[in-house]
Amino acid sequence: MKKILTLILLLSVSLMAEVLEVPTVNLSLSAPDTPQALVSSINVILMLTILFLAPSILLMMTTFTRFAIVFGFLRQAMGTQQIPPTQILIALALFLTFFVMEPIGQKAYDNGIKPYVAEKISYEVAFEETTKPFKTFMIRNTREKDLALFLRIRKLENPKTIEDVPLSIVIPAFMISELKTAFEIGFLLFLPFLVIDMVVASILMSMGMMMLPPVMISLPFKILVFVLVDGWNLLIGNLIASIK
Repeated sequence: MKKILTLILLLSVSLMAEVLEVPTVNLSLSAPDTPQALVSSINVILMLTILFLAPSILLMMTTFTRFAIVFGFLRQAMGTQQIPPTQILIALALFLTFFVMEPIGQKAYDNGIKPYVAEKISYEVAFEETTKPFKTFMIRNTREKDLALFLRIRKLENPKTIEDVPLSIVIPAFMISELKTAFEIGFLLFLPFLVIDMVVASILMSMGMMMLPPVMISLPFKILVFVLVDGWNLLIGNLIASIK
């Protein structure tokens, strides 16, 4: 009986192999026949490169770093451990970044990408017009001291106009300026919650409750104060107002 079942199974597999044709994939590289084909290939490569570098561009040339760091400081100051979750804070920082950077991205698209797709300008002009709104935004939010630092490292002369500042100088200067601004805002966030912790700890010590952790008592008060002053509205409003 087992031999018969084995024979039937082998016959069915062989019949299925004859009926089903497995498709073959042929990957080959060939030279473009026309200039239009070459341009299309280059456009695809550029698009893939931009998609690959999108996370780095998000961190380097937008306000995402400032938002993410400030929200992290807020959670540490309140002492709520993992509440709100990291995913929520990152998503909030991401959407706020899109909200702030949307006019700049639209301007870059209208001045650079759209004319290039319509074949009205060249690669060089399209790159310059696309990066110009971002460069202007970054320079507005960058301290002169940070720009001077990288210009001095490169041993370059002081630029006379914004167009004279290389993008390789603007990006790192903007990043360290964003880090400094985020840490300043984080310090200001810590102060009121630190006062609450000190007041609660002093009251517990005066009452002789040495074994009771002050965090257990101060945490509800910090949450209550944050809710009563409408903390999220104040924080996000001031964060966006701090962007030039």
